[in-house]
Amino acid sequence: MSTASTAPVTEAPVTYEYTPTLADHVVGQLLRLGSVVGSSAAESALYAHIVLESLGDACGRSLSEPPATPSFISDDHTPVEFSLAFRPGAAPGLRVLVEPGCTAGDLADNGRQGLAAIREMARRWDFSTAQLDRLEDLFLPSNPQGHLALWYALELRPGGVPGVKVYLNPSATGAERATATVREALHRLGHRQAFENLPDTTGYPFVALDLGTWDTPRVKVYTAHPRLAASEAYALNRAQPGPAREDVEAFFHLAAEGRPPTGAGGGPEPRLDRRPALTCHSFTDTASGRSSGFTLHVPVRDYVRDDEEALARATAVLTHFGMDPSMLRRALAALSTRQLSDGVGLIAYLALAHERDRRPRITAYVSSEAYAVRPPAQ
Repeated sequence: MSTASTAPVTEAPVTYEYTPTLADHVVGQLLRLGSVVGSSAAESALYAHIVLESLGDACGRSLSEPPATPSFISDDHTPVEFSLAFRPGAAPGLRVLVEPGCTAGDLADNGRQGLAAIREMARRWDFSTAQLDRLEDLFLPSNPQGHLALWYALELRPGGVPGVKVYLNPSATGAERATATVREALHRLGHRQAFENLPDTTGYPFVALDLGTWDTPRVKVYTAHPRLAASEAYALNRAQPGPAREDVEAFFHLAAEGRPPTGAGGGPEPRLDRRPALTCHSFTDTASGRSSGFTLHVPVRDYVRDDEEALARATAVLTHFGMDPSMLRRALAALSTRQLSDGVGLIAYLALAHERDRRPRITAYVSSEAYAVRPPAQ
């Protein structure tokens, strides 16, 4: 005979704490950013679906776990970064940068997954990958080196058909071969005189290709410039016609130093002595070899205390060039609910872009911060 009590058992309620996945985080950010820049909900949802497709198994991983592999798109290894391209009198354009092979076991598989993602996009939107195919052995070898294999960026346009850009690693066959790789890539793409029109540099972080529907598809070469000063930045431009010297110097002072140009002074010029500045050189004309575009990228996150200061610098830059800074503040609120003073890196880079026959453009590169917030500088 049982001696167990027949009294009703009162159980404590069971509670579950749900940790968002990478998909939850990135899709929410993309949908909210789309609303800020005026995209329709349907268009933003379509682009979010494409990004999730290419991220594959990474999407379902809880943010309580570290990333499957460290992506060097961002400081916290989130395999996604957003950017907003500002022009006077218009809503900013929204872009998303993605590492589609971010769950691969090694860099070679990372490249294969990335290439498969691009070819799937080519089938979806009916564009050619011929230029990328010509470079496959240079940038996607069987035993690649470096921190990346292939990234892509989508320029999120109305209508559901984006501009597609592919980013490749010139050091894939070794850092010592990066110069030869860039030269050979330009030659294969018909830009046989372009290499001679690049500035001196300590390294080539990326080569990028425009694929799909572009008015004038570009090949872009990125160059690194440690310890750059404002007076040296303009000399890196090779575009003809290029940006005005006063625009380049004003941008550098405001973004890198947080002050307007003051003219010649008595002391030494401040230099970017932490993360280096980058420049990007666009080529569209195979006959002349001349650059058609020039962009100066300042890694603002390494030269401010926190994101409140980074936003102040971005606001000064946008205001100087006649653009509405309120859209950037709204975009940051769409990305994160944290106080801007509680971290640094939400605004990663500021860039001044010049393309032939177009007005200057300011781009703010903003971090997803899925995994970590970099603490303010001391």
